[in-house]
Amino acid sequence: MNRGPATLDPVILDPVTVEVIGAAMNSIVEETGETLIRASHSTNIKERRDCSTALFNAAGETLCQAEHIPIHLGSFIELVPHIMKRYRVEDIRPGDAFIGNDAYEGGGTHLPDIVLAEPIFVEGRFVAWTVNLAHHADFVDRGHAHIFQEGLRIPPVRLYRAGELQEDVQNLILLNCQVPRERLSDLRAQMAANRVGVQRFQSLCAKYGTDTVLGAGAALMDYAERKMRAAIANMPDGTWRFEDVFDNEEVKSNLPLSVEVTVTGDTMSLAFDAPDQVRAGINMTYTALLATIYYVVKSVLDPSIPPNAGLARPLAVAAREGSILNCTHPAAVNGRLQTCQRIADLVMGALAQAIPERVMACSNSACTVAYFIGERPDDKSLWVYLETIGGGSGARTTKDGLDGVHVHTTNTSNLPVEALEIEYPLRLLRYELVTDSGGVGQYRGGMALRRAYQATHDCRVRVDISRQRSRSWGLQGGGEGAHGRVECGPGVEFDGDSAVLAAGQWFAIVTPGAGGFGPAERRDPDAVARDLAQGVISPDTAREAYGRNG
Repeated sequence: MNRGPATLDPVILDPVTVEVIGAAMNSIVEETGETLIRASHSTNIKERRDCSTALFNAAGETLCQAEHIPIHLGSFIELVPHIMKRYRVEDIRPGDAFIGNDAYEGGGTHLPDIVLAEPIFVEGRFVAWTVNLAHHADFVDRGHAHIFQEGLRIPPVRLYRAGELQEDVQNLILLNCQVPRERLSDLRAQMAANRVGVQRFQSLCAKYGTDTVLGAGAALMDYAERKMRAAIANMPDGTWRFEDVFDNEEVKSNLPLSVEVTVTGDTMSLAFDAPDQVRAGINMTYTALLATIYYVVKSVLDPSIPPNAGLARPLAVAAREGSILNCTHPAAVNGRLQTCQRIADLVMGALAQAIPERVMACSNSACTVAYFIGERPDDKSLWVYLETIGGGSGARTTKDGLDGVHVHTTNTSNLPVEALEIEYPLRLLRYELVTDSGGVGQYRGGMALRRAYQATHDCRVRVDISRQRSRSWGLQGGGEGAHGRVECGPGVEFDGDSAVLAAGQWFAIVTPGAGGFGPAERRDPDAVARDLAQGVISPDTAREAYGRNG
């Protein structure tokens, strides 16, 4: 029996109890995340950890999100409201599990991110949701002129009804996947993770009382709001504007982007200006924009703010509907993460004018992606491999930038060379940091990565890369990071962002470097000598930028 969403009875809560319950909720989402990773089959989840987990209250407000991948919040925050629009609360039962991925009817941000949400009931009361997302490495070798080309669109539908698998729904999904056995295993892992979330939340309610747990969730959201308002209030009032451009192979000219950040008392507004949405996969849904802003503002102002719905209350975000930052149906969105990364640095550039001591120089502003697809030589079945590659992180006010890391809204792991070569007909020829790729400065920008692949059997590849025509900016006189690029071996030719690789052919991806901080002449001479000895910089850069000979 469903007694409807829980309503809170007045509960007196002390701060210690709220903190303990908050820590328990964080533990739940971290455990469900580990369950998903350990139970999954694909390398993209079990090795690269391209997944996220969260808890929501019955109204669809975020209670907490695991420290996985910030952009995935964009696929979480609208899924539950879309479910509630389609289904009456009274008809939702224990054991129901809803699946969705669509950017316009399912609350998603791009189609490979498939979300499973399961309601949590305690003694017949509908009290919360456990939600997880896994990036399914599928839907590749497709067009990106509009969303209909990008893969299977799933509105929120029941995959399980009262604990019973809806096999017709599952079969429909798998029929539209390129590697269905892998998809099936990962979907089962997602379901297992949600069951852990349900059990742990029920146990928490049994220990402390449902009203106490729900009251603590509400108190934590209020606490996040207070912390965000206090952090904003510590900034000077004013308006700061910053501009940059977006570039990649899907668009042939640089697209201008700008933001105005205005602080008034304890509130902040961010107003973006961007071109019209394009026939390419770089468009962002509004929820993807929100997730990016929440990440940036929290990271710069106060990283200790709890990651729940309360932190968004003092923030107002505006972008013109129909633009690449707030696209409308049927705009393609597969590569939206490239734009999200640029937006993160765009906001950083504006905040650097207000609180320069808290902001780092521009990172590589990209999430460089390689998509491979081919046939296995033994049984001719399709294989698909997706890899995102790190780059430079921006120099900080007192430290060098980090080398070869993921930045901002993405946070996936490196796939070990051994795992790649065991699983796929690919060989890695080089994997190295790139000399002279970080911007010079008193503190240098983070270095880019070079990753060279050789096909051991015929396949196709698509590379999604940015900063080939623009560069990551420095701060306070720091130098720019190096361009990203693709290097081709003999006989390899890219048609735009894609190429066919014959067995034995190779190509390399060089990701963008990051900007430096402060004038190069202020760099510690010992640090320059160390950079030169370690191959971070070349003798030419040591001489020309830092005035060091020999």
